[in-house]
Amino acid sequence: MLSAILDQSMAMAKGYFAEIVMETTPKEVIRKTLELPFAIKEDQYEMWRLTYALKWQTDQDNSEYTQPVKRAVEHALKELAYPNPSAETELIFMFIDGAATAFLLHPPARQNHILDALKAKYEL
Repeated sequence: MLSAILDQSMAMAKGYFAEIVMETTPKEVIRKTLELPFAIKEDQYEMWRLTYALKWQTDQDNSEYTQPVKRAVEHALKELAYPNPSAETELIFMFIDGAATAFLLHPPARQNHILDALKAKYEL
């Protein structure tokens, strides 16, 4: 059953990721990536909480799922002439993971302000 939950959440994540990987405009790749944690619907919070808990407890690495998106983001950052696209990509993914965790545990009152600040950072 736990495996089925992880499989379901990874299938959902793949759907979100596919939209990013297929995007050709660099700023849209970054925008869509930054918006990922904000796309979690409240009625899915329990499933995602369980997914994160299972992932942490079993020390699972999602790199096989995230690698295509990371490559797309890094390529977008290179296209936009960011000084260190590899490090910036890791920073974005650290934010996504941290933001998703924060939203699932203690959702901030003004998520839209956080997203606006991120978009401003990347001039989106």
